[in-house]
Amino acid sequence: MKRSTFLVILSFFLVIPLFGIKHTAQAAGSFTDVGASHRAMKEIYYLAKGGIAQGSSAGEFSPNKRVTRAEAATFIGRALQLNGTKRPTDFKDVGSGMVASGYIQSAVEKGILSGYSDKSFHPYQEVTRGEMAVMISKAFGYKYDNKLSVAAEALKSRGIAEGKADGSFGADEWIIRADFSVFLARAINPEFRVKENTVDFKDSRWINVDSLNIRTGPSDAYPKVGAAKQDEQVISAYKVGAWNYIKYGSLQGFVHSAYLRDTAEATNAGNVDPRIAKQVIVLDPGHGGGDSGAVGYGIKEKDVVLDTGLKVNNLFKQTPFQVKMTRSTDTFVTLSGRVSYAKSVSANTFISIHANASNGAGNGIETYFYNAAYQNPNTDDSKLLASKIQNRLLAALNLQNRGIKHGSFHVIRENTMPAVLTELGFIDNKGDNDKLRSDYWRNAAAKAIYLGTLDYYKAKGYEVDALYDVAK
Repeated sequence: MKRSTFLVILSFFLVIPLFGIKHTAQAAGSFTDVGASHRAMKEIYYLAKGGIAQGSSAGEFSPNKRVTRAEAATFIGRALQLNGTKRPTDFKDVGSGMVASGYIQSAVEKGILSGYSDKSFHPYQEVTRGEMAVMISKAFGYKYDNKLSVAAEALKSRGIAEGKADGSFGADEWIIRADFSVFLARAINPEFRVKENTVDFKDSRWINVDSLNIRTGPSDAYPKVGAAKQDEQVISAYKVGAWNYIKYGSLQGFVHSAYLRDTAEATNAGNVDPRIAKQVIVLDPGHGGGDSGAVGYGIKEKDVVLDTGLKVNNLFKQTPFQVKMTRSTDTFVTLSGRVSYAKSVSANTFISIHANASNGAGNGIETYFYNAAYQNPNTDDSKLLASKIQNRLLAALNLQNRGIKHGSFHVIRENTMPAVLTELGFIDNKGDNDKLRSDYWRNAAAKAIYLGTLDYYKAKGYEVDALYDVAK
């Protein structure tokens, strides 16, 4: 069965490059249907190591199952470490309950994925080998001149694909999960490719910390193959999100870009304090589920603060900080549950996000901290965090300054770490509401919370200057 390959050029607009590196395949047997003799075993388990490839609850990978557009988006979204939280999307046929909804929408928000002109995504439509070639060419920035044949050649020239026995690429054949995994793993990891010397190391970087682990993939889930020492040079081939694929002596692998600088001479602006990798930040979007919070002019507080919280989460995901959320979907979490969660993950910082209401009489931004040290002993740090976030929100949103205040709210009173509760504006005030309902201004608020938190850590003596660029 043949289908037009032109549609995929319009519907998959992928522009972010991916990864590469030496590997150790996960032991066969994790998937009941991918044994040691399976032709794609190494590639599938490499992807599984990083959480990119996942199976069913029964432990099956289904390697011979055809790949759908939703599955392709999920593979790519996981590879790019996009936010995969299930949520509403821009597509009429992708509901918030769909497993791939978060990856699809994240790609849309980053401008790397789009659907069809009728606002549909066709999530269950199967993908051909030709469509896959275009997707990977777009993802890695390979030139393909909007031609499927050129995209296929881009993969073949790099040793990612070899073509069929008859010499063709088999562009109109459906692609199965095993083959999709092989192509994606080869694109990610040059060690899997069928040709050598396909990666160009050309950009010099220098190490900013005492010892920087080099890993087999672009996340901490992958094992390390060695470490680079402070102030020594590495050569970068390309960047994947917050990770660089580098060469260091005889070693090749991924290092987090926050720990690299562009100059041989160390400067404070390029440093990132290694201690921040151990800092856990908990984001707490208020309300949720049956608790809508304040309502005004057709929007609900629970939706505003969740969207803003997810945006803040995405920013911190690009840094060495550990970021957690009390809720990442439209669910209800009790006040005590929010506090218990923060304590259970040993949070160092807690930020609760809300919107205000006052029968239309109030307007502006305010941020609360609890100043009775006998309950939460972190009064000074909480006040410092509140002031930094408040200042950034005021500069970003240009709303009235209602100040930082003492508040005996459960989530900041009962916590045992520096904790604040920020009110982004009054949802029942028309002027404030116009910004709270706007995706542009929610992005601005998210960046302000992120930057305010960095300001707090900087004031506490942490070197975070290199992380400010994340919000640009």
